[in-house]
Amino acid sequence: MNETQGSVDISTKLERIAKLAKDKPGVALTTLAHNIDMEWICEAFNRTRKDGALGADGISAEEYAEHLEGNLQSLLDRAKSGRYRAPPVRRVHIPKGDGVQTRPIGIPTFEDKVLQRAVAMVLEAVYEQSFHDFSYGFRPRRSARKALEDLRSTTIRMGGGWVVEVDIRKFFDTIDHGHLQAILRQRVRDGVLLRLIGKWLNAGVLEGNELSYPDEGTPQGGVISPLLANVFLHEVFDDWFVHAVVPRLRGRSAVVRYADDITMIFVRKDDAMRVFNVLPARFGKYGLTLHPQKTRVVPFRRPDLAAKRGEPAPDTFDLLGFTHHWELSRSKKWFVRMHTAKDRFRRTLRQLNEWCRDHRHFSLDEQHTTLELKLKGHFAYFGVWSNMRKLGTLCHWATRIWFKWLSRRSNQPLSWKAMRRILKRYPLPIPSVAAPRVT
Repeated sequence: MNETQGSVDISTKLERIAKLAKDKPGVALTTLAHNIDMEWICEAFNRTRKDGALGADGISAEEYAEHLEGNLQSLLDRAKSGRYRAPPVRRVHIPKGDGVQTRPIGIPTFEDKVLQRAVAMVLEAVYEQSFHDFSYGFRPRRSARKALEDLRSTTIRMGGGWVVEVDIRKFFDTIDHGHLQAILRQRVRDGVLLRLIGKWLNAGVLEGNELSYPDEGTPQGGVISPLLANVFLHEVFDDWFVHAVVPRLRGRSAVVRYADDITMIFVRKDDAMRVFNVLPARFGKYGLTLHPQKTRVVPFRRPDLAAKRGEPAPDTFDLLGFTHHWELSRSKKWFVRMHTAKDRFRRTLRQLNEWCRDHRHFSLDEQHTTLELKLKGHFAYFGVWSNMRKLGTLCHWATRIWFKWLSRRSNQPLSWKAMRRILKRYPLPIPSVAAPRVT
């Protein structure tokens, strides 16, 4: 099969599924799994990352590809016949922003990732017709940077207001399986797809040598988990906000949701407080709990307007790694400045320090190559024009961290004069703006 022609055929199928879903809003679709054929599963394989961590079976993408056609045919047959058994998800823990707490990540087997990708392709074509524009997380042609810029520009146009930050406690770990499956059945009634999703939800979790079977949650790290999370929150929050909240508001509002990160802004304080007060009951209806300290109302009126109205001075709020605050430009116009949030900044410095400590005996060529990649990766996300000062501070501390651990390669300390010679030969990248300025 020609790969290019196969990709064209898959695109045609995706468009057909999307048109069916768009033409039948609110109707449960029953015939979807027939689209998953050998061409489809091959495309799913092509779209699956090959460099991820190994699952519970220890089989890598390269090993799986040694008998690719036979493996994919077997996978397709088992999925369609109901004989597929979802393997346990290997759980690992990664540090959170504070460096003390950890976040559990689930790592499926590579074969499971391919099948999840195949099913996610179908469901994405269906649900993209229903998702709202303010939902940005894990969707095609959308990004965290786009979410941030849209909220920022809307806030400036509104003159700020009252921000409601929503923090869901352990969202991915506490998604209720019964509620999720009921929500899925409102739009998808295909037995093959629902059976596979049920198997993934009930697959065991392997942590070390212990196998458990949680009755709630969908592991972060699974290919299909972000899509299931979006489907769940589309019902729990998005549709509710659009159809039940907005018609009852007395003033303007805006909202951004990136996965389980939700930020709303209201022109009127009474609107913000009314919504804030009903949030626990709304999320509790679906088995979710809001963090009582992190879910809060923040005054964020433009400073001159706040003073004129006798309102509190604007505070700051964090979203997707950035802290937002009002600032006066050189032309005496108020704008919302975004800079790297303190916890993300500390996490980056801690990671740089740990890497330099653990690899201080590597060659300068190797160290420089990796440090350059790490800093450029940071600039690619945090490189906005209003964040240049923070990026400059990061470069300063990255240089000092590198100097610190190079000095400990031997008993003879490294002088700054010698370090300057190293930096002349191996310069660290300077901060750069990764996106055009948006005002």
